[in-house]
Amino acid sequence: MKPALKNAFDAEMAAAIHAYRQGRFDRSFGHLETAHVLGQRHVLAHVETHWWMLKIGLKRRSLQEVSGQAARILLGALGSAVGVVPVGNTGGTNISMFKRLPIDRDLQDLLR
Repeated sequence: MKPALKNAFDAEMAAAIHAYRQGRFDRSFGHLETAHVLGQRHVLAHVETHWWMLKIGLKRRSLQEVSGQAARILLGALGSAVGVVPVGNTGGTNISMFKRLPIDRDLQDLLR
């Protein structure tokens, strides 16, 4: 991962974890979605974002989120490993795991 991309990913993850520990799950999930877009091409980063999304699903007692994130951990790791990911997808179960989404302008430069 390029240094600028890694720094941005790490900052989003740090903000997500901080918000999670404060019980601010919506805010945490928003940071995780950004981290997911930034890290989905890298196996460990991709799995890490889904792991934290799964943890939020557990806190919310959302069977849909927990089961969806468990599947995404497995399929996301495989997809990242072989270089096939739906670019721009934010990683939550509210969106198909195969759907490509437009990437925010402020993230586009980091992903080039």
